[in-house]
Amino acid sequence: MTEAPGAPQIELKSLRDRPFELLAELERRGRAVTALLTEQATAGREWVGVALRMAGDLYLVAREETREVLGVPSGTTRVPGAKPWIKGLANVRGQLLPVIDLRQFLGSGVTPVTRNTRIVVVNHREVPAGLLVDEVLGFRRFAEGEFSGDAPPTVARCERYLAGSFRRAHEQWPVLSLRAVLESPAFMEAAA
Repeated sequence: MTEAPGAPQIELKSLRDRPFELLAELERRGRAVTALLTEQATAGREWVGVALRMAGDLYLVAREETREVLGVPSGTTRVPGAKPWIKGLANVRGQLLPVIDLRQFLGSGVTPVTRNTRIVVVNHREVPAGLLVDEVLGFRRFAEGEFSGDAPPTVARCERYLAGSFRRAHEQWPVLSLRAVLESPAFMEAAA
Protein backbone atom coordinates (compact mmCIF):
# COMPACT_ATOMS: atom_id res chain seq x y z
CA MET A 1 0.00 0.00 0.00
CA THR A 2 1.43 3.38 -0.98
CA GLU A 3 1.16 5.95 1.73
CA ALA A 4 0.96 9.68 1.16
CA PRO A 5 4.30 11.39 1.90
CA GLY A 6 4.57 12.54 5.49
CA ALA A 7 1.69 10.37 6.74
CA PRO A 8 2.38 8.58 10.03
CA GLN A 9 2.71 4.83 9.63
CA ILE A 10 0.24 2.97 11.90
CA GLU A 11 0.28 -0.81 12.13
CA LEU A 12 -3.20 -2.19 11.49
CA LYS A 13 -2.46 -5.11 13.81
CA SER A 14 -2.18 -2.69 16.72
CA LEU A 15 -5.78 -1.57 16.08
CA ARG A 16 -7.19 -5.12 16.12
CA ASP A 17 -9.00 -4.64 19.43
CA ARG A 18 -10.21 -1.09 18.64
CA PRO A 19 -12.66 -1.43 15.71
CA PHE A 20 -13.57 2.25 15.47
CA GLU A 21 -9.93 3.36 15.23
CA LEU A 22 -9.27 0.55 12.73
CA LEU A 23 -12.10 1.75 10.49
CA ALA A 24 -10.93 5.35 10.79
CA GLU A 25 -7.39 4.35 9.77
CA LEU A 26 -8.66 2.30 6.82
CA GLU A 27 -10.77 5.25 5.68
CA ARG A 28 -7.78 7.62 5.99
CA ARG A 29 -5.62 5.27 3.90
CA GLY A 30 -8.37 4.86 1.30
CA ARG A 31 -8.77 8.62 0.96
CA ALA A 32 -5.00 9.05 0.61
CA VAL A 33 -4.83 6.49 -2.18
CA THR A 34 -7.86 8.00 -3.95
CA ALA A 35 -6.30 11.47 -3.78
CA LEU A 36 -3.03 10.11 -5.17
CA LEU A 37 -4.77 8.29 -8.03
CA THR A 38 -6.90 11.34 -8.87
CA GLU A 39 -3.76 13.48 -8.96
CA GLN A 40 -2.03 11.00 -11.28
CA ALA A 41 -5.09 10.75 -13.56
CA THR A 42 -5.37 14.51 -14.01
CA ALA A 43 -1.64 14.83 -14.66
CA GLY A 44 -1.76 12.29 -17.52
CA ARG A 45 -5.27 12.25 -18.95
CA GLU A 46 -6.26 9.03 -20.63
CA TRP A 47 -8.68 8.06 -23.37
CA VAL A 48 -10.69 4.86 -22.96
CA GLY A 49 -12.17 2.98 -25.86
CA VAL A 50 -13.59 -0.38 -26.79
CA ALA A 51 -11.29 -2.46 -28.99
CA LEU A 52 -12.85 -4.52 -31.75
CA ARG A 53 -11.81 -6.57 -34.74
CA MET A 54 -13.38 -6.14 -38.14
CA ALA A 55 -12.19 -7.67 -41.42
CA GLY A 56 -8.91 -8.63 -39.74
CA ASP A 57 -8.08 -5.09 -38.59
CA LEU A 58 -8.17 -3.74 -35.04
CA TYR A 59 -10.21 -0.62 -34.24
CA LEU A 60 -11.16 1.47 -31.26
CA VAL A 61 -14.53 3.07 -30.61
CA ALA A 62 -14.98 5.69 -27.90
CA ARG A 63 -16.43 4.30 -24.69
CA GLU A 64 -18.99 7.13 -24.69
CA GLU A 65 -20.31 6.02 -28.10
CA THR A 66 -20.92 2.46 -26.90
CA ARG A 67 -23.94 1.53 -24.81
CA GLU A 68 -23.24 -2.20 -24.44
CA VAL A 69 -21.87 -5.29 -26.15
CA LEU A 70 -24.16 -8.24 -26.85
CA GLY A 71 -23.85 -11.73 -28.22
CA VAL A 72 -25.55 -12.37 -31.52
CA PRO A 73 -29.26 -13.02 -30.87
CA SER A 74 -30.60 -16.42 -31.88
CA GLY A 75 -33.16 -14.84 -34.16
CA THR A 76 -33.75 -11.58 -35.95
CA THR A 77 -36.79 -10.53 -37.93
CA ARG A 78 -35.93 -9.52 -41.47
CA VAL A 79 -37.06 -6.06 -42.54
CA PRO A 80 -38.73 -6.15 -45.99
CA GLY A 81 -37.43 -3.60 -48.47
CA ALA A 82 -34.27 -2.88 -46.46
CA LYS A 83 -30.72 -2.86 -47.77
CA PRO A 84 -28.87 -6.17 -47.36
CA TRP A 85 -26.61 -4.79 -44.61
CA ILE A 86 -29.63 -4.49 -42.32
CA LYS A 87 -29.77 -7.99 -40.88
CA GLY A 88 -33.09 -7.42 -39.14
CA LEU A 89 -34.66 -6.45 -35.85
CA ALA A 90 -33.78 -8.17 -32.58
CA ASN A 91 -35.79 -8.09 -29.38
CA VAL A 92 -33.36 -7.03 -26.66
CA ARG A 93 -35.02 -6.96 -23.24
CA GLY A 94 -38.33 -5.90 -24.77
CA GLN A 95 -36.83 -3.20 -27.04
CA LEU A 96 -36.49 -3.58 -30.82
CA LEU A 97 -32.91 -3.11 -31.98
CA PRO A 98 -31.96 -2.85 -35.66
CA VAL A 99 -28.96 -5.14 -36.30
CA ILE A 100 -26.56 -3.83 -38.95
CA ASP A 101 -23.64 -5.73 -40.47
CA LEU A 102 -20.98 -3.02 -40.24
CA ARG A 103 -18.58 -4.72 -42.67
CA GLN A 104 -21.31 -5.13 -45.26
CA PHE A 105 -22.41 -1.50 -44.79
CA LEU A 106 -18.82 -0.39 -45.45
CA GLY A 107 -18.65 -2.56 -48.58
CA SER A 108 -16.03 -5.02 -47.34
CA GLY A 109 -17.98 -8.27 -47.26
CA VAL A 110 -20.38 -10.00 -44.92
CA THR A 111 -19.42 -10.58 -41.28
CA PRO A 112 -19.22 -14.31 -40.65
CA VAL A 113 -21.13 -15.25 -37.50
CA THR A 114 -18.84 -17.23 -35.18
CA ARG A 115 -18.71 -17.71 -31.43
CA ASN A 116 -16.64 -14.48 -31.19
CA THR A 117 -19.04 -12.31 -33.23
CA ARG A 118 -20.63 -9.53 -31.17
CA ILE A 119 -23.09 -6.70 -31.51
CA VAL A 120 -21.91 -3.27 -30.37
CA VAL A 121 -24.97 -1.26 -29.33
CA VAL A 122 -24.35 2.37 -30.20
CA ASN A 123 -25.07 5.05 -27.61
CA HIS A 124 -26.98 7.52 -29.82
CA ARG A 125 -30.06 9.47 -28.76
CA GLU A 126 -31.92 9.35 -32.06
CA VAL A 127 -30.66 6.35 -34.02
CA PRO A 128 -30.88 2.97 -32.29
CA ALA A 129 -28.44 0.47 -33.82
CA GLY A 130 -26.57 -2.68 -33.01
CA LEU A 131 -23.48 -3.09 -35.17
CA LEU A 132 -22.34 -6.62 -35.97
CA VAL A 133 -18.52 -6.95 -35.67
CA ASP A 134 -16.12 -9.90 -35.85
CA GLU A 135 -14.95 -9.65 -32.24
CA VAL A 136 -14.85 -7.31 -29.25
CA LEU A 137 -11.55 -7.36 -27.34
CA GLY A 138 -12.50 -5.22 -24.34
CA PHE A 139 -11.39 -1.83 -23.07
CA ARG A 140 -8.11 -0.22 -24.11
CA ARG A 141 -6.61 2.80 -22.38
CA PHE A 142 -4.31 5.31 -24.04
CA ALA A 143 -2.61 8.49 -22.89
CA GLU A 144 -3.75 11.57 -24.77
CA GLY A 145 -0.17 11.99 -26.00
CA GLU A 146 -0.46 8.73 -27.96
CA PHE A 147 -3.20 10.21 -30.20
CA SER A 148 -2.50 11.16 -33.80
CA GLY A 149 -4.89 12.93 -36.14
CA ASP A 150 -3.93 10.73 -39.07
CA ALA A 151 -5.42 7.29 -39.56
CA PRO A 152 -3.92 4.35 -41.45
CA PRO A 153 -5.57 2.78 -44.50
CA THR A 154 -7.87 -0.06 -43.51
CA VAL A 155 -9.07 -3.32 -45.03
CA ALA A 156 -12.69 -2.44 -44.20
CA ARG A 157 -12.53 0.77 -46.27
CA CYS A 158 -13.86 2.94 -43.48
CA GLU A 159 -11.38 5.83 -43.70
CA ARG A 160 -14.17 8.42 -44.02
CA TYR A 161 -15.47 7.34 -40.59
CA LEU A 162 -12.11 7.41 -38.77
CA ALA A 163 -11.33 10.09 -36.20
CA GLY A 164 -7.56 9.64 -35.97
CA SER A 165 -5.64 6.86 -34.26
CA PHE A 166 -3.65 5.96 -31.19
CA ARG A 167 -0.10 4.68 -31.56
CA ARG A 168 1.64 2.54 -29.00
CA ALA A 169 5.02 0.97 -29.76
CA HIS A 170 4.59 -0.65 -33.19
CA GLU A 171 0.78 -0.84 -33.04
CA GLN A 172 -1.57 1.71 -34.55
CA TRP A 173 -5.22 1.65 -33.46
CA PRO A 174 -7.61 3.61 -35.74
CA VAL A 175 -10.55 5.25 -33.94
CA LEU A 176 -13.85 4.49 -35.64
CA SER A 177 -16.47 7.18 -35.00
CA LEU A 178 -19.79 5.40 -34.52
CA ARG A 179 -21.52 8.78 -34.49
CA ALA A 180 -20.13 9.54 -37.97
CA VAL A 181 -21.32 6.13 -39.23
CA LEU A 182 -24.87 6.52 -37.86
CA GLU A 183 -25.27 10.11 -39.02
CA SER A 184 -23.91 9.53 -42.53
CA PRO A 185 -26.33 9.91 -45.45
CA ALA A 186 -25.50 6.36 -46.62
CA PHE A 187 -26.60 4.94 -43.27
CA MET A 188 -29.81 6.97 -43.22
CA GLU A 189 -30.81 5.59 -46.65
CA ALA A 190 -31.60 2.06 -45.49
CA ALA A 191 -34.38 1.34 -47.99
CA ALA A 192 -33.37 -0.91 -50.87
